[in-house]
Amino acid sequence: MQIPAGTQFIYVHGFNSSPQSFKAQQTRALFRERDAEDQLSIPKLSHFPAEAMVQLKELVEASERALLIGSSLGGFYSTWLTEHYARTRAVLVNPAVAPHKLLESMLGVTENYYSGERYELTQSHMDQLKALYLSEVTHPDRLLLLQQEGDETLDYRDAVGYYKTSPQIVQPGGSHAFENFDTVLPLIMEFAARQIDTARFTHQPAELGD
Repeated sequence: MQIPAGTQFIYVHGFNSSPQSFKAQQTRALFRERDAEDQLSIPKLSHFPAEAMVQLKELVEASERALLIGSSLGGFYSTWLTEHYARTRAVLVNPAVAPHKLLESMLGVTENYYSGERYELTQSHMDQLKALYLSEVTHPDRLLLLQQEGDETLDYRDAVGYYKTSPQIVQPGGSHAFENFDTVLPLIMEFAARQIDTARFTHQPAELGD
């Protein structure tokens, strides 16, 4: 598996996650094995969406060409970035489509799963997320959806429908953590190199057409 030269990879973690997440560490291990750690950034994002986006925009703008790997809430952020930066593409891993609706029921004190940091999730967080929501994707070719139907946190059909014009790899079973993530890393590298035949992976689950 080759890591495309000239591309900066940015792993974008999800809600209450961190660079220490399992998928982030699997990604880091690949780049370390290929002696390409300088091509990978895994920022610790602010829990405030507006601040997190400032962090991500700085990384994208410093890159000649960027490939985002966005997990859950990170997929939501990555979608906005690909819509606004032509030189950016993204692989979305069990992405959150409308997190301002999903997280509204969790307002109050919450805790980062990895750092243990406690903070209050407020309406301000929801307003910042809502400001980033896009009613539709206008550059679907810049995105690759990786979705597992067994996601226990998000309804996988939301992402499959929202990204219906983007290439998709939809796997039965699995979980929100995206099981066996390391097995799709070669596909991510192919997508980054623009060598992947994305059409052969597109899959629309039958129930979506019912």
